[in-house]
Amino acid sequence: MQVTETLSEGLKRELKIEIPAGDLAAKLENYMADLKSKANIKGFRPGKVPVAHLKRMYGRQAMAEILSNTIQETTQKAVEDRSERPAMNPEIDLPEEEAEKILEGDADLSFTMTYDVLPDFEIVDFSGIEIERPVVEIAEEEVDEQVAEIAKNNTPFDTKEGAAADGDRVTMSYLGKIDGEPFDGGADENGMLVLGSGQFIPGFEEQLIGLKAGDEKVVEVSFPEDYPAAHLAGKQATFDVVVKEVAAPGEAKIDDEFAKSLGLESLDKLKEIVRGQIEGQFGQMTRQRVKRQLLDKLDEHYSFELPEKLLDSEFKVVWQQVEDDMKRNEKTFEDENTTEEEAKAEYRKIAERRVRLGLVLSEIGEKNNIQVTDEELQRALYDRVRQFPGQEQQVFEFYKSNQQALATLRAPIYEEKVVDYMLELAKVSDKTVTKEDLQKLVEEDEENA
Repeated sequence: MQVTETLSEGLKRELKIEIPAGDLAAKLENYMADLKSKANIKGFRPGKVPVAHLKRMYGRQAMAEILSNTIQETTQKAVEDRSERPAMNPEIDLPEEEAEKILEGDADLSFTMTYDVLPDFEIVDFSGIEIERPVVEIAEEEVDEQVAEIAKNNTPFDTKEGAAADGDRVTMSYLGKIDGEPFDGGADENGMLVLGSGQFIPGFEEQLIGLKAGDEKVVEVSFPEDYPAAHLAGKQATFDVVVKEVAAPGEAKIDDEFAKSLGLESLDKLKEIVRGQIEGQFGQMTRQRVKRQLLDKLDEHYSFELPEKLLDSEFKVVWQQVEDDMKRNEKTFEDENTTEEEAKAEYRKIAERRVRLGLVLSEIGEKNNIQVTDEELQRALYDRVRQFPGQEQQVFEFYKSNQQALATLRAPIYEEKVVDYMLELAKVSDKTVTKEDLQKLVEEDEENA
């Protein structure tokens, strides 16, 4: 194998690789010798098929396999010998007419490979990075408000005589129809509805006010134009309703007994759980704010040449998302007070930031042996699978058989672990803020992003 460097400018590399036809012929002979020992062809005893016959039958197919394997092996070895790290898989240029000659055994293998190498840069000293972490102190009143909301959502109802009023719970059977024909998902034998809750189609609940147990009524409504089920959106419908029970709301007393009705041992335990949930909600916002500060600091520190093909690939992803969002929202660049050229320039900067920070985080993780464990990846996979009820097995098999898809689950876990590593070394100071202040900071970050 002869390797000749034909281009070395910045991060760009181009190599010309040449393999003598004799080397390929030798590989073909070895291939045929192995095939001869295994071939079972009608008219020949095992192991006695003439090589010339095998070549006529399988020679071109064998040479195509040898050619593909040789290109893969030689490109990998060429990069390893040069101790370089390609940003993406090298692009191979082998003209089709040349490939035909090689398959026929009439030419040397000669092709070029082009690639960008990853840039070299020094890792910043994280101890010099200062981060302010906004922390919300959860007041007891906030916990009490959430517990009261839980009690409201678990209001006891007692059967009553007389007509249903706003706030009452109606138990009913109903059958929905469009153009006189029942439709899927439009029936229930014991549906419960709190009047005024807004859980049903607009206009439905109001027509039940005044009905008593045993009453029947045909409710007429229109599905909203933006209704999630496309086959029902905007359609006129009727519901044959039979009221089975009317129940008036009682009052949920917030005490240990109420907590026990929810499966908890005491009111204090309920408050503890509620406090944890609130802290978790604001903790996520705090994490988002801290991570944004950290990435901004890294972005300020690092400035280096980026692999062009990697950047182009990232920009395509970003721009496709922009176009999809604009199409979905029926917007134009004029609506955003910009032009397509100006928008592309701005989103190119976003792609540059993402690639640069991605390279920095990857380098930090590699230098400090940060890895995603099998257990962490498995947990992420199961979380993903649960998002597709009824299709769990298909989704599971898809990720298990698709390494690229699996990498999309690994990447965010890896990133978060690298961020945690840096935050342990950085100077992080806590600042108590109100929940409104924290929400405002996060919103500002999202706008800037």
